[in-house]
Amino acid sequence: MFPNSSNLGRPPFPPKHLQQNNFLNKVPLNVRPVLSHQQIINAHVNFQNAMASLGGNLATALARTPQPLTYGNGSPVNTSAPSPTFRGKKRLSEQSVPYDVKRQRYRSPRRETPAINQAVPSTEESACLFSGSSPLFNVCYVPDLSIRVPRLQDISFSDVTETTLPLAKDKLSQQVLELFQACQQQTCDLNRKELCRSELQREIQRIFPCSRLFLVGSSLNGFGTRTSDGDLCLVVKEEPVNQKTEARHILSLVQKLFSTKLSSYIERPQLIRAKVPIVKFRDKVSCVEFDLNVNNIVGIRNTFLLRTYAYVEKRVRPLVLVVKKWASFHDINDASRGTLSSYSLVLMVLHYLQTLPEPILPSLQKNYPESFDPTMQLHLVHQAPCTIPPYLSKNESSLGELLIGFFKYYATEFDWSHQMISVREAKAIPRPDDVEWRNKYICVEEPFDRTNTARAVHEKQKFDTIKEEFFKSWQILRDKKDLSFVLPLRATIQRR
Repeated sequence: MFPNSSNLGRPPFPPKHLQQNNFLNKVPLNVRPVLSHQQIINAHVNFQNAMASLGGNLATALARTPQPLTYGNGSPVNTSAPSPTFRGKKRLSEQSVPYDVKRQRYRSPRRETPAINQAVPSTEESACLFSGSSPLFNVCYVPDLSIRVPRLQDISFSDVTETTLPLAKDKLSQQVLELFQACQQQTCDLNRKELCRSELQREIQRIFPCSRLFLVGSSLNGFGTRTSDGDLCLVVKEEPVNQKTEARHILSLVQKLFSTKLSSYIERPQLIRAKVPIVKFRDKVSCVEFDLNVNNIVGIRNTFLLRTYAYVEKRVRPLVLVVKKWASFHDINDASRGTLSSYSLVLMVLHYLQTLPEPILPSLQKNYPESFDPTMQLHLVHQAPCTIPPYLSKNESSLGELLIGFFKYYATEFDWSHQMISVREAKAIPRPDDVEWRNKYICVEEPFDRTNTARAVHEKQKFDTIKEEFFKSWQILRDKKDLSFVLPLRATIQRR
């Protein structure tokens, strides 16, 4: 169905008859378990043992002359791929990236091909590079129903681009397409995140031996950019955990591990006590910022649901990327500041494409309920999308037309006061009359646990700003049909 879907971003699981402790069987949705007293004691003991293995030489080791950055076991990483214009999230304003993609035509060769080929290992190299992890990229990709299924190792990046991108029928569509080609996450970007995940899993398992670390979010759902952060989900047991108590305690141990034993390549580990607590940190080797949560299982499930939507129709990914870039430029893409999260924006785009008179997307959960069963075993979640064919829509609207229609829909048609955005139902539905939805400015339903992903928008001023940006951009694009009037293209591409 789409590239890198089989093993990427998830740890290997042994065959069922070899699994111990029945780890990750069906996850009950309404169980309220707790870690046993003995489990907590064991975690503390494992942490102390892991620290003791340093032999008191940490300070000496850190004081030595700096060496080229590698992970604890010396795992290599392709350091040529990161953009020179940023270090983590800090851009260097005096530098710039050549605007070499602005005039690239559809089907033109990409300069990324050599780096991509270096970053995609063979099966044997994968076993070496990702010790203890399943071979990566040994998977199939079906861009449409009429072609042979190639392995990612057998094709260049330009081949993938050609078979998955729509034709540009007008200037605005061409601008959307060029922005997408310049800013979309590359395979080498994903390689670096996956390498960090596998290394961290190995270290964390010294404290929590039965845990698994998953790469989730935009890095894996098809909507990532060159500078997307990495999201990680640490699964410590098969049942949910109490996010206010257990999750914070587990993350405090992880933070200690990062700030002591792993301080040579993990910097700025910080525990954020949110509704779903996380540890934020930066990986010095890959120069990627990460957020790590505990047992936020719904994040694993929605990653692969969104990934299926991303690749089931070729216009989806370019449209989502330009909307995310637009929202970021207009300062309405930051849940921590009371505006829309990237996840909510993606769901808003998908909902719009589902509600057109001639839909471009269906409800995958309605059409393929067995593939997106919320109780499916976690080690099977990644396989389900591979069985879903591309969606053949009769709607032939261009990217430009769809972008204008997206802004018009939320500026003039959607009823914010009474309706809820539901990708699960593929339509706008009335708000339920309960505390989760009552008196909320924006209601976007999470497809699995059915919570409000836009609950961060809790101030009327921020809500009015969001609506105003939609309205102004719709009027401008309707009249000008030029993306540069609502988004500075050159600066956006330089930031990636």
